[in-house]
Amino acid sequence: MSVARQDGAQAGTGAAGRSGPIRVVVAKPGLDGHDRGAKVIARALRDAGMEVIYTGLHQTPEQIVDTAIQEDADAIGLSILSGAHNTLFAKVIALLAERDAADIKVFGGGIIPEADIPPLKAQGVAEIFTPGATTASIVEWVNANVRPLAV
Repeated sequence: MSVARQDGAQAGTGAAGRSGPIRVVVAKPGLDGHDRGAKVIARALRDAGMEVIYTGLHQTPEQIVDTAIQEDADAIGLSILSGAHNTLFAKVIALLAERDAADIKVFGGGIIPEADIPPLKAQGVAEIFTPGATTASIVEWVNANVRPLAV
């Protein structure tokens, strides 16, 4: 598996006292072969000072969770356009729980019907971004909800 690292420049101290930039794994699970949006989000997060690990296309939930744990990620951002969002999000959430890594927040985006969002959130997906979400709104959400700065 090839993992491309994009390092951010800003550092902060998280609520749990952890310092350094927020670390986000951006992944394209399943058979979806379109990654332009994931790369745009990865770059926006990086430009906002986060450390981003982009896993590339066609990743299994196991590969994504393994990468997040190995990279000590704070969050996983999944981009799903294939319609398999219910299955793929659930599998990532379950694997994180099995591996005692449920503290890694999962968020995502793609072509996800509004009716599917409440059940995904009930399963543990922290946020879903649908088409039209701005990169600024995604960066703002990550900064506010993934290891927010201690006050």
